Amino acid sequence: MHAPFEPALTAVASLLADPSRSRMLLHLLGGRKASASDLAAVAGVSAATASGHLHKLLDGRLIRVEPRGRHRYYALADESVARLLESLASVSEREATSPAWRHPARARLKYARCCYRHLAGELGVALFSGLMRRGAFEAVPEGLALTPAGHEALRGFGFTPTPSGRRRRYAYACHDWSEGVDHLAGELAEQLLGHVIEQGWLRQGEGRALALTPRGTTHWLPRLRELADGGDPRLSG
Repeated sequence: MHAPFEPALTAVASLLADPSRSRMLLHLLGGRKASASDLAAVAGVSAATASGHLHKLLDGRLIRVEPRGRHRYYALADESVARLLESLASVSEREATSPAWRHPARARLKYARCCYRHLAGELGVALFSGLMRRGAFEAVPEGLALTPAGHEALRGFGFTPTPSGRRRRYAYACHDWSEGVDHLAGELAEQLLGHVIEQGWLRQGEGRALALTPRGTTHWLPRLRELADGGDPRLSG
């Protein structure tokens, strides 16, 4: 009798099972590139230990490395790895009422964070749900396409999307692990987050967290509330 084969996912699972490697991956989930020393600090390990972890993640094709002169910067291998991490988080941290969410750092992540260069958390979900309420998207085989109503809604934020020039999905719904519903992902979402940050409505916080600025409170939140038309409790108050 042949021994049962080992599923390929066990190799990935073993890489994710180490807390230090998981911290590194979750840091990179924000979409930014990081040096080995940055990731060592995030993981709370020595430079030598971090180097060993990074070699394993590279061998497992969960991350990639980009040489820049004398320096090397690490990033998630691709969007499929980001979706894997988000999916695992949606299972492991699905209880929004857990006491863990009351920790200030966790609360900041829950409110607004960067998920592979697009907006996630309460603000990301509120934005997507408001756009859906306005009929901003129609389903297409590769995900979502903007409708004329969608273009009009985005103009309300002073944003005009540019056509896709890459071989990747333009827009699609991505499950939000802290909210349990969807936020917007894809190239359009990346452009939109870039616009919001450029306008000074959000700024990069600690790690993956995004912080609402005073300018964002004054100029962006009222537009979000108008978009949601009172239909999203995340924008109350």
